[in-house]
Amino acid sequence: MEKNSFYIETYGCVSNKADSNIISSVLNKSGYTSSTIEEAEFVIINTCAVKQQTENKIKSRLSALYNSFKNETKKHFIIAGCLPHIEPKYLDIVKNLIPNFAAIIDLDNLDDVPLIFEEIKSGKTNLIYKSKDSIDKSNFLIDYPEGKITGIIPISEGCLGSCTYCCVKNARGRLNCYNPISIVENVKHQLKQGIKQIYLTSQDCSTFQYKNTRLADLVQEIVHLDYKFFLRIGMLNPRFIVDNFDQLFSMFNLDKVYQFLHIPIQSGSDTVLKQMNRPYIITDIAEKLKTLRREFPYLTLSTDIICGFPGETEDDFTKTIDLIRWLKPEILNISQFTPRPGTKAKNMKQVNSRVIKERSIRLSKIFRESLITINEKWKDWEGEVLLLHEGTTSNQAFGRNIAYKNIFIENVKDSYGTFVNSRIYKVDGFNLFAKLI
Repeated sequence: MEKNSFYIETYGCVSNKADSNIISSVLNKSGYTSSTIEEAEFVIINTCAVKQQTENKIKSRLSALYNSFKNETKKHFIIAGCLPHIEPKYLDIVKNLIPNFAAIIDLDNLDDVPLIFEEIKSGKTNLIYKSKDSIDKSNFLIDYPEGKITGIIPISEGCLGSCTYCCVKNARGRLNCYNPISIVENVKHQLKQGIKQIYLTSQDCSTFQYKNTRLADLVQEIVHLDYKFFLRIGMLNPRFIVDNFDQLFSMFNLDKVYQFLHIPIQSGSDTVLKQMNRPYIITDIAEKLKTLRREFPYLTLSTDIICGFPGETEDDFTKTIDLIRWLKPEILNISQFTPRPGTKAKNMKQVNSRVIKERSIRLSKIFRESLITINEKWKDWEGEVLLLHEGTTSNQAFGRNIAYKNIFIENVKDSYGTFVNSRIYKVDGFNLFAKLI
């Protein structure tokens, strides 16, 4: 075992990855080094709770870790992330899964991790940390290892919504937007290190407003930094495109901003959306999306659908199918509804699990059929691509263009993290294939 070493295992969303990056950076600056799970003195499991499937995976992992390392008294386990905090009983659930845990920390204890490690080294164990104050995570200036291309910047924590199916708010809390001055300085710090792709992340980027600075104002400040890079804006509540269409339009017109829109519509039925407590109706967002498709024909649209929300009828589901057929999203994340702890939807009348599974299979099939022609418009496109990593075959590289498309480029000799000019010669439902020009 390596003394003063750590290992982090991360589950879930981009915000969780940002938290892990912060923890890792704070520990590095305190003299700790990253290691493997076998050799690390401290093992941090950064958990997620958004879906039952993910919860089950993490529970199995914690149990397996306990069985594998229960006799190694000098290896210390720290549990972070959402899972222990979505409902009071989940703290006990986590304790029982890994009885030899050293500490359970919440999402605002990230800067205290070195101090927590010192307490653990002094002999303390089974520690529970709950911070009373929210922290501004944009203040953490992360030093990435050499060769890193993608950086993540949190712009807020929590949300304003009260969706009846979501338990994440129980862990992440109410909205706390970070200071735009700190955010821009953080972006600049990362760009100076050679980062070429910045992700702005939060539970809902659309809610960002710090005093008079709106999301579009923040994005404008970032893209004016004198570096060459792409900027990806994280998930936006569909209500944002109804109430703040001007902001969205102005952001997509900036040459460094990916023309990539992730809006989780969740259902094509207004009745179901009302039960979900989602603050929009389909006709309102459809009109705006139609305009976006017209003004930005290469836009990559990603959305999420929940199949089998409580009370969803066949007619409701048919409306969802109609929406997906009309919208033709480039990316579709389909979830089978599972009730989450501490949510109103858990106490609603549930749809039969077999029906839920059948609907998700049906929707997936319809989506795959739409992909057959969805990328035809990209044939013969020419433009810049950011090289990110190696492709699936020799002498091939994977990259992204301004629409955040998957692009595989042949015979590449340029370094990753550089921009190259290419021409698309072949497409399939998910990927574009290009040659250098």
